[in-house]
Amino acid sequence: MVKQKIVMKVSMEDSRKRSRALRSAVGSTGVISAKVDGDKIEVEGDGVDSIALTTTLRKRIGYAELVSVAAVDEKKEEKKEEKETVPPVPWYPSIQVVPYHQPYYDSSCNIL
Repeated sequence: MVKQKIVMKVSMEDSRKRSRALRSAVGSTGVISAKVDGDKIEVEGDGVDSIALTTTLRKRIGYAELVSVAAVDEKKEEKKEEKETVPPVPWYPSIQVVPYHQPYYDSSCNIL
């Protein structure tokens, strides 16, 4: 399904109607999140029936008008994830090379 954003204009005079409208919006199937912005309700969801949601709000609240329905692009979020890269770890050789020293022989030594 396509994730979509629905904006509806609803008459909300007091906090009781505002909470009722928000409860009705969240109670619909497929709704992920909902927020109130002044006299508008913005609903985001996956496969939400905008007509049924508007009809439900009209029955519970009174006046409800469908302003817009738009698809939400998920590609923008993926691009942000691609930009966040981990800095490269510095590479150190795993083999340590020890210089070879020839033994020092003193010609005046009689023990050897």
